[in-house]
Amino acid sequence: MKNQNKLTFSRRNFLRTSALASGGLLIGFNFLTSCEDAVAPPVDISKLNFKDFNAFIKIAENGYVTIFSPNPEIGQGVKTAMPMIIAEELDVPWDHVSVAQGALDTTNFTRQVAGGSQSIRFGWDALRQTGATAKQMLINAAAIKWNVDASTCSASQGIIKNTNGDTLGYGDVVNEAAHLEVPEDVTLKDTKDYKIIGKNAINVDAEKIITGKPLFGLDYKVEGMLYASVLRPPAFGQVLESYDATDAKSLPGVIDVITIGEKARNYLNKGDFNPSAHWSVRLSKTDKVVVIGKTTWDVIKGKKALKATWKNDSSTESTKTHDDELVKILDGKNLDIRREDGNIKKAFAEADKVIERTYESPFLPHNCMEPMNFFADVTDEKVHLVGPVQTPEAAANVVASLLNRNLEDVHVDMTRMGGGFGRRLYGDFVYEVAEIAAIIKQPIKLISTREDDMSLGVYRPAIKYRIAASIKDKKVTGYHLKEAAVNSNMYGLIPHFFPAGAIKNYKVESGNYQSNITTGAWRAPYTNFLAFAEQSFFDELAEACEKDPVQLRLDLLKNVTDGEDPNIEYSAKRMTDAIKLAVEKSNWGNTKEGVHQGFSAYYSHNTHVAEVVDITLKNGLPMVEKVTVAVDCGIVVNPTGAKNQIEGGVIDGIGHAMYGDFSFENGKPKDVNFNTYRLIRMKETPIVHTYFVENNLSPTGLGEPGLPPAGGALANAIKAATGQILTKQPFVNSLIKHDNGLKV
Repeated sequence: MKNQNKLTFSRRNFLRTSALASGGLLIGFNFLTSCEDAVAPPVDISKLNFKDFNAFIKIAENGYVTIFSPNPEIGQGVKTAMPMIIAEELDVPWDHVSVAQGALDTTNFTRQVAGGSQSIRFGWDALRQTGATAKQMLINAAAIKWNVDASTCSASQGIIKNTNGDTLGYGDVVNEAAHLEVPEDVTLKDTKDYKIIGKNAINVDAEKIITGKPLFGLDYKVEGMLYASVLRPPAFGQVLESYDATDAKSLPGVIDVITIGEKARNYLNKGDFNPSAHWSVRLSKTDKVVVIGKTTWDVIKGKKALKATWKNDSSTESTKTHDDELVKILDGKNLDIRREDGNIKKAFAEADKVIERTYESPFLPHNCMEPMNFFADVTDEKVHLVGPVQTPEAAANVVASLLNRNLEDVHVDMTRMGGGFGRRLYGDFVYEVAEIAAIIKQPIKLISTREDDMSLGVYRPAIKYRIAASIKDKKVTGYHLKEAAVNSNMYGLIPHFFPAGAIKNYKVESGNYQSNITTGAWRAPYTNFLAFAEQSFFDELAEACEKDPVQLRLDLLKNVTDGEDPNIEYSAKRMTDAIKLAVEKSNWGNTKEGVHQGFSAYYSHNTHVAEVVDITLKNGLPMVEKVTVAVDCGIVVNPTGAKNQIEGGVIDGIGHAMYGDFSFENGKPKDVNFNTYRLIRMKETPIVHTYFVENNLSPTGLGEPGLPPAGGALANAIKAATGQILTKQPFVNSLIKHDNGLKV
């Protein structure tokens, strides 16, 4: 992409085009009306007299800016970064910008989704266009006022100037500009002229988070609001048979006990129900018992007092069953071919050596810090939904269908999310509270406990990978990847990730076991485990080829010419650049005595990442001291936010690879809270050094790509330190067994 572009931008397609590329943007602005440096910011920006500019922009007479960020904020930083992009092209000082969360708006916005690390990538062009177009319209309005040609005017920092030395603030011309024709050609800034993009910006919600101001779904309240807690089946495969609410109803604060489920069943049984159109739906056909009360504590106590009888409706599965079934899939011949290059059988038959490993991962819960919750108020006039959800548009569509209402009646306001990691892509908690509110006809908030979230939630699927590779004359000549997963398989792009194209004979196959345990996306779906399997396997291949692990990867990347195969997803050049930067910054191969390094490089979510993990051994167990990360994500909008994402992903990846374990017995999870479920601890978190490959390419994702390489780099460091090859997550189980019962 060129640094400076002339873009055709007609009035007819302005709003919709911006929305399509950005995933939805609603922008509001207030700007300075003069160039006097002494103008002080208002004490209360909410009292400014904003004036509509268009569907995206509002400008106050004093020139301060409010930008409404449309995409859900899940901690990935888009509420800060998206407005930065607009403010850059609009050319206003960042310290004059206020940011607010936008509501669901399917008229002006599209892709109001927090998922796939795609918000900035999809929004980049349209957000810049939105800011640049508004700036040009303001310049045009000023030119009309001055009776000069617009080409003789310029704007910077919220001030418009002409060649005569006259100045006007954006707020001075907002009314006139709003009624002008939208210019068809707008010039975007050259990257060298950026004043906001690429500079560190503090998270716009930081002060509110630190001081405990209401931001999250659990904070949301309206006068007269009630609370609900839902009793669901204790095991997957069970449905409600009967219940006794006598004790629960006798408790103070408990108002009523009801059941829900009929509307969900009706929705699921609709002839026009299309699972692909409602991929975020995770609904059960069973009735559920709901306690209605005055406070959170009232309904939690009330639910504990319920007496319910459940019956088996289908099999109640155990982890042993899943393990056996996944092995059968890998051993069988009924796998789907996802990609096939060359001739695997021939390569293996002619090989000097064939190496094969099977890698295993468990189910994992999402464990969001903020448990699932949502608010609903259902009246004859409208359905008002408020809370933390990653897919607000899907939620609105399902609720409209669930309640047999017009979509126009459903209004969704989004709160900041206290974690999501994919769990809040699935709106089961939204649909439950909508059904409850439709019954009681009062505003109500559904709240969940940690046990609710962990015992009957949506999980990362258990997966096994079997990888085999052939080696001839110390070169990798064939590569065969098989996947067996619970419920679903790797999405279609993954078979075209590295090493696709780098190895002449290459084959990817997959199969799945259908389970009644609900599964779904978990931060960096599939690649969160596949990257460990492949990257640790590559270290074995390097050893067999008598090569440095880094050099083996670089040599394979030389076999790929970018653009030659349109199906290849990654860039060999960009991956090579990231690898070389990681090697340089980590001092690869030259550490002090007692420090052991592991390397990993992976492409996912359009971003290339290379990581080096430094560990030491204490009592025979690894302690991760440092992680060096090199990232090619194109232009970095907000370096502070970008580093936060990488650091969080690395710690998440290391923590779950090392400790994350979750299993089922007769349909019930063995762990339902953090007293038994092991998470990484503060003292175990490493120092993370992040470096970005500098280029002027469009931004790509950052919320997820830092996680996948972490497990592989850690496994390779452990192998370098101990010689032990790890094939099963969590690593700690194998390490404890290997070290004669050491405890962690």
